[in-house]
Amino acid sequence: MKQLTQNLRTGETSLQEVPPPTIQPGYVLIQTHKSLISPGTEQALIRFSRANPFQKARLEPDKFRVAYQKVRSEGLFNTIRNISNRLDQPVPLGYCNVGHVLEIGEGVLDIQIGDRVVSNGPHAEMVCVPRNLIAKIPSEVPDHTAVFAVIGSIGLNAIRLVSPSLGETVVVIGLGLIGLLTAEMLKISGCNVIGIETNEYRLKVAISRGLTAINPDFLDPEQHIAKVTNSFGADAVIIATTSQSDEIISLAAKISRKRGKIVLIGTADLRLTRSDFYEKELTFQVSCSYGPGRYDVAYEHNGIDYPYAYVRWTENRNFQSVLQLMSNGSFDPSYLIGESIPLADFKSAYLKQNDHRNIAVILDYPETCSTKRSIRVAKKYFSGTKGVIGIVGAGHYTAITLLPLLKYASIKHIVSANGLSAANLARKYSIAYCGTDYQDVINDPEVDLVIITTRHNLHAQMARDAIRAEKHVFVEKPLAIQQNELNAFCNVFQDENPANASLTVGFNRRFSPHIQKMKSLLGDSVMNIIMNVNAGFVPQHAWIHDRKVGGGRILGEACHFVDLISFLAGSKIISVCMNALTQNPAETTDNASILLKCENGSTGVVSYFSNGHIDYPKERIEVHASGRTLILDDFKTLRGYGFKHFSVFKTNRNKGHEEAFGSLLDFVKNGGLPPIPFEEIVNTTEATLAALESLKRGNWVHI
Repeated sequence: MKQLTQNLRTGETSLQEVPPPTIQPGYVLIQTHKSLISPGTEQALIRFSRANPFQKARLEPDKFRVAYQKVRSEGLFNTIRNISNRLDQPVPLGYCNVGHVLEIGEGVLDIQIGDRVVSNGPHAEMVCVPRNLIAKIPSEVPDHTAVFAVIGSIGLNAIRLVSPSLGETVVVIGLGLIGLLTAEMLKISGCNVIGIETNEYRLKVAISRGLTAINPDFLDPEQHIAKVTNSFGADAVIIATTSQSDEIISLAAKISRKRGKIVLIGTADLRLTRSDFYEKELTFQVSCSYGPGRYDVAYEHNGIDYPYAYVRWTENRNFQSVLQLMSNGSFDPSYLIGESIPLADFKSAYLKQNDHRNIAVILDYPETCSTKRSIRVAKKYFSGTKGVIGIVGAGHYTAITLLPLLKYASIKHIVSANGLSAANLARKYSIAYCGTDYQDVINDPEVDLVIITTRHNLHAQMARDAIRAEKHVFVEKPLAIQQNELNAFCNVFQDENPANASLTVGFNRRFSPHIQKMKSLLGDSVMNIIMNVNAGFVPQHAWIHDRKVGGGRILGEACHFVDLISFLAGSKIISVCMNALTQNPAETTDNASILLKCENGSTGVVSYFSNGHIDYPKERIEVHASGRTLILDDFKTLRGYGFKHFSVFKTNRNKGHEEAFGSLLDFVKNGGLPPIPFEEIVNTTEATLAALESLKRGNWVHI
């Protein structure tokens, strides 16, 4: 299928051939009929992508500050590499989509195959969208009208925040697409609407629709609004434009009545003048996209609706409301369409956007499209080749860490759920095939090694399927985030005992030259191991914190250090106790201390915290044994105390990624023992799961 994307580095907009997305639970797969180009959002993205690095920093100062902090904590090279990767990832364009349903994911009960629907899916021939971001189209509403429903909901949400009464005066600053839609719906609500706009064509359009509209270059807005409101001012002002100046906010305050409301849809400098707001006791609010539920993972992706009685107008119910207005004939924005252009002529469509007479430009899609789940990207042949790799997952780890290490390896497949990220990496690294179905990878007889780098909740199931297909398997870590997942995997691995299968988990730190040096110096000593992990802050909405998806940072990240203690001690872990910050910590806490006892008498403690200072080393390991001490700082400097022939070992930061994959590929090609014994992988996973169980019980858990 075809999808429109934007390259944030070069500014190039391109129509890419990508495999169609995979249906997921709670999602709906849609074949697109039409999509609407959003002039504000998409043009802003294009302007950003075409800016030079210094301009990008000015446009996104918050991201620039994050980058500066990363330089301090991770170094300039790693930060540049991360930023470069982010800019190279193609960004999907568009969020106003009309089409019909092709497939329905598990748990979706009120949508049928064949239903016409609107969604916030991108400009693509097929889109996969969560249920709460989809609404059925009434039969009497044509596609070219329904395509305005999602963008219309942005204006409708702003109106709901204003809560205007019949007869109130509401000013809309900016009569672009969203501004005109907002003004029309305000008029339907019985408001006296005044639009402010400098573009003469948009003014004419507004006036032709029976709206009052003024050009501030020729008529003073303050004087005009004072005149028509008997000097009281507007009851509310909705700002539907973009400005880098604070003049827009100041104007809104000046034309408002005392105790009036100001709602911002667009973007503007938010330096407010206190006197403007203080003297009038004004209320200011920023409208969040389509309405309540936006950016809430539980609502949008997990399908958990807000109670109707308590949140009357969610984003989905706003979609439905706009469609209802269209259905009863009250609202028909199709007059705003300047051009309808085939998807293949997308460059022409974006050029048309520069013509002010084209307030709305529609993309039309072909009636049929390719549904191939796998696309050939590079002509490569693998017959007779040993060590052929298939990669499942095309996220940050794959792009930043994995593929640069495997640039000389034989990679046949890369797959991802949405297809776009896999297609991008396949082209960048000349991988033979990109796709969206991991079964294509594990069922390919030429593939020897399946590498799984998906979100954590998929690891155990995918690894189990690959083991059954008698593949060597690498799982990025963790192996499982639930005990029943681990049990099911072990049953397959041990009971079915596939002859040519093996398992490796991405516990790369044990392969670091620093850890190998420590291991050789310590020998079989009984030891005390202390690990401080300054993990850094991760926002609570990130998927890693979702117990059902990421498992939390203890399961998903601290498992590295549980494995490292077992490896250094040369003994399996037999009991675990975990304490965490706050009186009632959640399972997904990322501020915890994990105490570990090993079978040989060694002990370890992992202090894993996210509330430390950015300048403090990220990882510090101390080992004390037989009157000797080793201290490793950030996998760069190892110092020894009490050793006759060793005092210091220094490298650039080396966490063992290259050595781990070198060992794995050698094993896959030449045989021998797997890089990590299966029993050690299981013990580490059980110990990490036991840490969470200990937190719930409040005592030691024996493994």
